[in-house]
Amino acid sequence: MKVLVINAGSSSCKYQLLDMDTKAPLCSGLVERIGDPTTGNLTHKTFKGGKEEKTQREHPFPNHVAAMEEVIALLTDAKVGVIKDKGEIDAIGHRVVHGGEEVTAPVLVDEKLKDVIRRCSALSPLHNPANLMGIEVAEKLFPGTPNVAVFDTEFGSSMTEEAYMYALPYDCYTELGVRRYGFHGTSHKYIAGETAKFLGKPLAELDSITMHLGNGSSMTCVRKGKCVDSSMGLTPLEGLVMGTRCGTIDPSIVPFLMEKKGLSPAQVDALMNKKSGLLGICGLTDMRDIHAKIAEGDKKAALALKLLVRSIRKTLGAYFFLLGGKVDAMVFTAGIGENDNVTRAAVCEGLDAVGIVLDPAANAVRSSEPRAISAKNSRIPVLVIPTNEELQIALAAVQVLGKAS
Repeated sequence: MKVLVINAGSSSCKYQLLDMDTKAPLCSGLVERIGDPTTGNLTHKTFKGGKEEKTQREHPFPNHVAAMEEVIALLTDAKVGVIKDKGEIDAIGHRVVHGGEEVTAPVLVDEKLKDVIRRCSALSPLHNPANLMGIEVAEKLFPGTPNVAVFDTEFGSSMTEEAYMYALPYDCYTELGVRRYGFHGTSHKYIAGETAKFLGKPLAELDSITMHLGNGSSMTCVRKGKCVDSSMGLTPLEGLVMGTRCGTIDPSIVPFLMEKKGLSPAQVDALMNKKSGLLGICGLTDMRDIHAKIAEGDKKAALALKLLVRSIRKTLGAYFFLLGGKVDAMVFTAGIGENDNVTRAAVCEGLDAVGIVLDPAANAVRSSEPRAISAKNSRIPVLVIPTNEELQIALAAVQVLGKAS
């Protein structure tokens, strides 16, 4: 069975074709600057016999239909293609950011579901409309092929009322849906399953803390295999310091900035989402650049790292208490979590008293394999597990189609 996974943005489309018999990717790619009349870029990677072959196309893509038509041409190309005909694709899995409270599991796309995605666009205006567009493009170009939507908010739907509610007037929740939803759920769900496998225990018995650290960062507290708390809230803005997002701040800062700087609601939202975080403090978002600046003595870069680490440690402490001190593992994943040994070491520094001890040599190793980086005398295992959201979406698609047949 072959599943095409699509993650459509407003001007981009990320994709991966997987062979679900082996759970291996056949190819993957990214189309960028869709809709730009002057330029566009398609990077396509094919995986054959353990080797990676890259194909680059640079020209304008007027819309997502045109972009996906070229992707299909590459998938079936006589030289770099991995299938002979697009009819070999059995299902298409779509990443959708927000499902609100109406969608709590992966689901086969129909008109009713598309209406749900539209309604939830008010809660995710940057993502849901683009995700829906990706679905409709797939319906046009792959007629008859089932589409399955997998929602970022799914894993957080298991949070209890006291975990997801804000202490605002209750009608803010009942009328507007203001509550904590949690995001990066596909990644956190995948990591929970892989953590249980790594530890050799049933997922239903797993108590863990996952740190998805990248340009967008979040943490999830897992009890008995289910999410009981997420650092992200109504939107992905809440929680940790991120690449361009400020994370949790005093809400009164918003009207203060609006009054003092003459900002509109849209402008202050853009400031917090796109101009803050690491970028706002030191002008950089890539941790490799930040570490290089720190080595040169840059104080703002050092401060940015400290703010990031402190936000992670504060959330880590909260989740440790939510789990009653019984933590089977704490897990690093995503771009920073998987690759930045300096940040991992800073997060774990001085936690020996609570049973967290890193092995410096193991932490320094770069690998794409799941691994422990904690010392033998560490009471709580510290793991690095690469995330694989595309595989998780494809697995969900297979499961949904199995139930539908």
